[in-house]
Amino acid sequence: MTAYSVLVPFMPRRPEQILPYAGLVSWTNAERLWQGQALLVEPHQAFTYAAGAGFRVPVGLGVTLTGLRHPLEAALQARSLAMTTGHSVVAGFGPGGRHFQEAVREKAYDKPLRAVREYLVAVRKLLGQDITGVEGEYVTSRAQLPASPAPRVELGLGVLRPGMARLAGELADRAITWLTPADYVKSTIVPSLREGAERAGRAVPRITAMVPMALEDAERDAVRTVLASNQAHLTFPHYIDMLNRAGAGIAEDDGPDVRARKLVDCGGFLYGPPARLAELCAAYTDAGVDEIVINLTGIHGLYGQQAVLDELRVLLGEFTR
Repeated sequence: MTAYSVLVPFMPRRPEQILPYAGLVSWTNAERLWQGQALLVEPHQAFTYAAGAGFRVPVGLGVTLTGLRHPLEAALQARSLAMTTGHSVVAGFGPGGRHFQEAVREKAYDKPLRAVREYLVAVRKLLGQDITGVEGEYVTSRAQLPASPAPRVELGLGVLRPGMARLAGELADRAITWLTPADYVKSTIVPSLREGAERAGRAVPRITAMVPMALEDAERDAVRTVLASNQAHLTFPHYIDMLNRAGAGIAEDDGPDVRARKLVDCGGFLYGPPARLAELCAAYTDAGVDEIVINLTGIHGLYGQQAVLDELRVLLGEFTR
């Protein structure tokens, strides 16, 4: 059965801003509270604040960027969060886009798959008190964390295309997708995960799909909502490549409105009444997705927090009944 979770739909400026979402996870059938990489209040700190305020809920980091912290820091932060919340943590990682890599490194990764492989291996060894370390092309780690009882830290990998999916199948506990239509998950991501897992002789990792969506309303415009949620993603080459593999047909000279319509048409953004959204989410279940994270960033950007919380209650009620 597919679980449903909640994404914090903005970058908090104060940690108390995530408390209504942590409360919603605590009081409903939502599985987990997720936050992506933030450059204001950092998600590890925000989740720790929520735990200190009494909302000790399962959390997921989807995804944090490898260039911002050494694997030792990544492992330490993830395990610390598990110990603080008392729940399992999904620690998702990704290399970020080329421009981000250039901003935090001397140059972008020449071999991003190798860089991520070395990073994930180093974090897993640190979490498992493996003293062998990593001496790689991109990662050097000779440190060790002290042994301590803690809830499990699952390692996730942000996945858009077949190469990273094969790597996730080989190394990760979770494949975390963003903006990926259900048909593309079924036809491309799942076979690639299976290929990587079979090569490594291990089980296929679980799939968490971050799915942007919004309820249809007479006073809302679908295109405007999509752009409030994903306008930047619709300009990034790696997202355009993934969406075009999924059949979006986005052309270089397409304007923002056209790109937004094509995103809805290919199933990358879900829009409709509650029953229709439940039907569209069922396609992710059929594709093999284990967890759907409800992403209402567009609603937050246009209508604010109360509209998001109201919509989450409606959707969670529809999806989990």
